[in-house]
Amino acid sequence: MLDTIHRLFNHPTLRKVLVRTRVPLALAAVACIVWLTDARWLLPGFLVSMFGEAIQLWCFASLDKSRTLATNGPYAMVRNPMYLGRYFILLGFVMLPGRWWLVAGFTVLYYFYMVNRVAREEEYLRGVLGEPYAQYLREVNRFLPSSPRPGSPVAYWEWKLLKQNHGPANLAGTLLAWAAAWAWVQYGLA
Repeated sequence: MLDTIHRLFNHPTLRKVLVRTRVPLALAAVACIVWLTDARWLLPGFLVSMFGEAIQLWCFASLDKSRTLATNGPYAMVRNPMYLGRYFILLGFVMLPGRWWLVAGFTVLYYFYMVNRVAREEEYLRGVLGEPYAQYLREVNRFLPSSPRPGSPVAYWEWKLLKQNHGPANLAGTLLAWAAAWAWVQYGLA
């Protein structure tokens, strides 16, 4: 059963379709969730989402894509912090209807997405970055943060990288979605 699920998450055609349709799918999902919003979950969901956004921005300010091995900032403690940040951003929205089964279902789906996507990325990066990346894999956990890697500063932030990685646009998009949820509740539609 698990092999079938992993094959589904690695199916090339399905992945292409989802990549091409990710923006409309995300907008439709946000609209559905906002429509079902329980006002009592607005603040808790927003705080969880902003926790994830903070992780995501820290990642953007620490990552020089395809040029160097990222080992500073959150990457000093965990190999894939951006996926963890994205999980919390989305989890905040999924919390809005106040339904535990939505949170559980989302968590399971995100787990399979994350595990399979990261496995593909790690295979690619082994070829691109070679032995330094292999060493990094041995020293830093894949998903669960651990003690910082020796010689890699945790307190790390480069504004240039944040802009280069579209961090401000990411934050603006997340805040815009939250503004829509707030407006929906504020005007008594939820």
